[in-house]
Amino acid sequence: MPRFDLPLEELRRYRPELPEPEDFDAFWEKTLSAAREHDLDARFERVEVPLATVEVFDVTYAGFGGQPVKGWLVVPAGADGPLPAVVEYIGYGGGRGLPHERLLWSAAGFAHFVMDTRGQGAGGSTAGDTPDAAGSGPAYPGFLTRGIEDPHDYYYRRVFTDAVRAVEAVRGHPLVDAARVAAVGGSQGGAITLAVGGLVPDLAAIAPDVPFLCDIPRGATLSGRLPYREIGHYLRTRRGLEERVFATLSYFDGVHFAARGRAPALFSAALEDETCPPSTVFAAFNAYAGSERSMEVYFFNDHEGGGAYQQDVQLRWLPGHLRN
Repeated sequence: MPRFDLPLEELRRYRPELPEPEDFDAFWEKTLSAAREHDLDARFERVEVPLATVEVFDVTYAGFGGQPVKGWLVVPAGADGPLPAVVEYIGYGGGRGLPHERLLWSAAGFAHFVMDTRGQGAGGSTAGDTPDAAGSGPAYPGFLTRGIEDPHDYYYRRVFTDAVRAVEAVRGHPLVDAARVAAVGGSQGGAITLAVGGLVPDLAAIAPDVPFLCDIPRGATLSGRLPYREIGHYLRTRRGLEERVFATLSYFDGVHFAARGRAPALFSAALEDETCPPSTVFAAFNAYAGSERSMEVYFFNDHEGGGAYQQDVQLRWLPGHLRN
């Protein structure tokens, strides 16, 4: 497909003027403080699986509002720890799936925690097990517009809180070295990774891959694909709410989280990505506050980005940041 976004030399300089809520930090401090009023109550139940090289734990912990969130913890068989850990967040529509579907990080010697995304995993490629207990007003089918008229009600307030609590849960397992935890994810998982990177100050590294929810006003008007088009479809019938909707979304924009991130960061962007346009990814990358950041660019790829090639880059990059 043809290039549709800015040339690469402009992408490397692209810094949109995005209004940031004056109470952005206070909003997230209050949100996480409220979540921590509930006991984390992380439970790790060993699961018998027909796999010889790993041990698997079915995980339940208290996320947003104390609501139960599921996950898998997969560790190399026979590990006595403490191990560095990779916390993975899933792309849009997917759930945690089955343990054998994600063995990459445990095969590399890490403890691997994959978070189930609340309410998702019924229409994607992998199944989910975590309901979204909160209600919503009128919304376009999908997740992006649930509660979108108020940041306190917005769907991703719950998801991002679940994600921070996932880091806290995995750090409490005796096989995990709490000082060596990294966050990774692609697309929606990349958006969650950026949020966690901005909200958890002491991560060892993050690796957001073709991240979603960055420079959201541009993504919502430049991308003709779902999920971003959910916003346009919603506003098509909710006329006059544009300012209110984008004010809500400003509390969840990856550019603002990037401006607070400090951990070493490995990004990726695909120049023909019509789902998460490259300018939106570069907006977050260029705003990233950490002193160590790098970007892998895939010139002729769409939203699949680097795929296995990017995984290879991550596998070579991450161990250097998870040493003892």
